[in-house]
Amino acid sequence: MEIAVNTRLLLKNKLEGIGWFTFETLKRITQQHPEHHFYFIFDRNFDEEFIFSENITPIIIGPQARHPFLFIWWFELSVYDVLKKLKPDVFLSPDGYLSLKSDVPSIAVIHDINFAHYPKDLPFWVRKYYNYFFPRFAKKATRIATVSEYSKKDIYETYGIENSTIDVVYNGVNSLYKPINNDEQQALRNKITQGNPYFIFVGALHPRKNISNLLVAFDAYKEKANNSMKLILVGEKYWWNSKMESAYSNLKYKNDVVFIGRLSPTGLASVMASATALTYIPYHEGFGIPILEAMCCNVPVITSNVTSMPEVASDAALLVDPFNINEIAEAMHNISNNEELRKSLIEKGQKRHAHFSWDKTANALWQCIEKTITTTQNAKG
Repeated sequence: MEIAVNTRLLLKNKLEGIGWFTFETLKRITQQHPEHHFYFIFDRNFDEEFIFSENITPIIIGPQARHPFLFIWWFELSVYDVLKKLKPDVFLSPDGYLSLKSDVPSIAVIHDINFAHYPKDLPFWVRKYYNYFFPRFAKKATRIATVSEYSKKDIYETYGIENSTIDVVYNGVNSLYKPINNDEQQALRNKITQGNPYFIFVGALHPRKNISNLLVAFDAYKEKANNSMKLILVGEKYWWNSKMESAYSNLKYKNDVVFIGRLSPTGLASVMASATALTYIPYHEGFGIPILEAMCCNVPVITSNVTSMPEVASDAALLVDPFNINEIAEAMHNISNNEELRKSLIEKGQKRHAHFSWDKTANALWQCIEKTITTTQNAKG
């Protein structure tokens, strides 16, 4: 079998949520299935670390697709031409984008459709592209993979896609995330917060991650607590907007908020493992990998009670209304002052994260690929 894959998000030292999904699943699938051949399609020069096995042929086609107009060019012209030439058995797209012109059986991994519910969180042309093309990608796909039962239901209800063609492929968590001892934790805190304890947020500083409410809730927590707790935000300000800037500018305790940008996986694992708690309260999420990363590090979690997050966290986190500032601040107070609560959440987190792994993710995605081939063969008779 020949499988073509959209690997444009495999970027050295720049892997984010979908990039990690692509990396972790393809590494396992290609190595576990040497009997099949894979074409990795990049939109720029690639790093050899992404060529996981000998059964991979890398292909570079332009232009570099990072803008809606270039998305159209790349998928409807460049990718279309490659697929027409290669004639693979299936085209796998881990970021959900497809070539609408191509007749190759296709799998779209649609992680979530937040843009359908909160279009104004995105720049004009990006939201126009997403809300025009993704319903068409969903209908075009032979099968869809998504990362939670919530997202499966959302795709079904929003786009009218038959449930039987959507597979849930839960995310996993990197083995780097694990507890560290008290001395290592204190050394890390000495380095980044002058030795003070901290809450941590991890992710792109995007409007749907609810950064504004997180900042305001932290300020309310600090007003009541009168302690040395800090709030660390790990992630790039690529999506930073005026609402977030206004929330930050008006903080009374803004000196206790620390932006540390992007970290290496190893660096992030240590920073996560030294936190008092993860404060991760998006108002829309397809999965929420940081929830599992914190649990693996024995760090208790505060997360939202909406979309996929209760599904991922189950009873192993404090669930809050992401639109209720007082509720978020109260959760911060409880988790930083109640040692029995912390211990309970950590114990539950240890059990919960064991349900997820990249091995399981890769196996589920491979099953989706096999279903796609079977569907295609049956259609041909």
